[in-house]
Amino acid sequence: MAVKGQVTGFAVAVVREDGRWRCDRLDDAALAELDTAITELRKLRSTGAVFALLAVDDEFFIIVRPTPTGVSLLLSDAAAALDYDIAADVLDLLRADAPDDDDDAVWPEGDLEILADLGLPKPELEVIVNEIELYPDEQLQMVAQRCGFADQYTAVLDEL
Repeated sequence: MAVKGQVTGFAVAVVREDGRWRCDRLDDAALAELDTAITELRKLRSTGAVFALLAVDDEFFIIVRPTPTGVSLLLSDAAAALDYDIAADVLDLLRADAPDDDDDAVWPEGDLEILADLGLPKPELEVIVNEIELYPDEQLQMVAQRCGFADQYTAVLDEL
């Protein structure tokens, strides 16, 4: 059963090129459609890293990183797939099993090494994801801080 109505939150594209970080807001449609997020990111041609941080309804976050052979994904809460189409789409693309309807456990699904080359190794990202008492925007702020683009990220959020 998917959430009815508009999904709230934000989607931020992050680009690192020539040693500099840049963050830009993505269209709100990226919060509801995984394909939209991927398409928007692929338009940002760069010789450096390109990825998106999506915070959905104060419930979960998704990191989307296009690769030459496809896309790397991290969903902070696999159980979100029970209520959100975009989370279900992430699980489909990852070919991961959807959780049971009665499962209320929180666990991440996807690539915990998605940002390892940018200064956020798997064990540290795992700690951030497991901070379930934090809102997704707070978890993503920790990601931005650890990778080194916190100022650019905060500037985009301040404009929202």
